[in-house]
Amino acid sequence: MTVCQDITINLDEFGAAMIVASDVDGGSTDNCGIDAIDIDMNTFDCSNVGANDVILTVTDVNGNINTCITVVTVQDVTIPVVVCMDITVELDADGMATIVGTDVDGGSTDACGIASYDLDIDTFDCSNVGDNEVILTVTDVNGNSHSCTAIVTVEDNIAPTVVCSTIDISLDENGFASITADDVSDISDNCGIATTAIDISEFDCSDIGTPITVQVFATDDSGNVTTCMSIVNVIDDMA
Repeated sequence: MTVCQDITINLDEFGAAMIVASDVDGGSTDNCGIDAIDIDMNTFDCSNVGANDVILTVTDVNGNINTCITVVTVQDVTIPVVVCMDITVELDADGMATIVGTDVDGGSTDACGIASYDLDIDTFDCSNVGDNEVILTVTDVNGNSHSCTAIVTVEDNIAPTVVCSTIDISLDENGFASITADDVSDISDNCGIATTAIDISEFDCSDIGTPITVQVFATDDSGNVTTCMSIVNVIDDMA
């Protein structure tokens, strides 16, 4: 009498597993004695994950043969080997940057194949300038997952946009006038302006009649600097 038993086996870290006939024999017997028990499949890999029909063949000492079918359920329970790497990204003109999981993957592997690379943070803006911890989760094709942490260094390397203009200013009743950088320029930046300055901000009667060249400086929150030149015409229109 041939008796089969169903079993469940796990693939190893290399995606392989092996069984012998006795693993699926459920207590086969013969009145004169059993000579051999054999199976038609004894090795399994990632392609066999799930239920597999295996034929057990029992042969007695007199050459009589009987078979039964057992179900060998193959499982992949090995988590991926996850490797992270640190990266540096630059914000764009809108102050934004995005990454995907493979950008911080340093060579993660899995015997049966990787299905997805997921991040807990994939979008960065001006508030993220500097180092950011990002968790990479790698999931294999059979649902096993493992995580590691990468450092994403966000940089703002875009200098401010500064457009200078020519202006006329009138002296006051004391023969003086003053300006700021905003008076002679239009300044913008993707992440915000920290400071503005001009090299000449005060004027008097000695400046009348000669256009004055003024240099404007704009520094953003990341230390990027842009300059431009503006022309100031000093006018005395007070009787």
